[in-house]
Amino acid sequence: MVRQAAAVVLASGAGTRVGAGINKVYLPLAGRRVVSWSLAAFARVPGVGPLVLVVRPQDDDLVRGVLDGEVDGAAVEVVHGGRTRQESELKALRHLAERIGRGTVDTVLIHDGARPLISPALIEGVLHEAREHGGAIPGLPAEHIAAVTDDGETLVALPPASMVLAQTPQAFRAAPLLAAYEAAAREGFEGTDTSSVMERFSSVPVRWVRGEQENLKVTYPHDLVVAEHVLTAAGRRG
Repeated sequence: MVRQAAAVVLASGAGTRVGAGINKVYLPLAGRRVVSWSLAAFARVPGVGPLVLVVRPQDDDLVRGVLDGEVDGAAVEVVHGGRTRQESELKALRHLAERIGRGTVDTVLIHDGARPLISPALIEGVLHEAREHGGAIPGLPAEHIAAVTDDGETLVALPPASMVLAQTPQAFRAAPLLAAYEAAAREGFEGTDTSSVMERFSSVPVRWVRGEQENLKVTYPHDLVVAEHVLTAAGRRG
């Protein structure tokens, strides 16, 4: 039996802080839409099979525009998301549940569609660690981070090695991931990200993989300018 990883790309948020009239993941970036870059990166990684795009129903026309010519021929399965990020992730996992149950999907990578500069090399690294150990998260060491004391008046410097700025994709073995999300849904638990749900409802160990500076999240207009510069400097155009 051939086992594959599934990639879930989240594009069901509103993305209002970027200041555009549409969901930021459909804004143009170096000849493609923002989310197209993420989809194309996953499509280039050997071992990644199902590619699931989680969207808002009101963005269906924009989604068709992406799928019609910007994903390099990759087969993309579209799922409508929920009210929250976690509900959207659960809908994607339920969409994959039959394949997870059969064992044809052994690992799931969950990625923010607003991180267009993800590299196939980082995806491969995260996927390898997740398959080896159970879970993996890319991140960068956090520098110049301070904590506030209980009185709320004093800052205390934290050792850089103890803090990591988490990125995506976050990858986990598929069966424990689905079970953890179903358990969270039953209890009404809302985590901050994929790893927080797994920490609460699973004993799967999670490895840290060094992330990439270029793997930025498009949140504000300036982020689009930076992303365009990176892609242009690398000679990458849609």
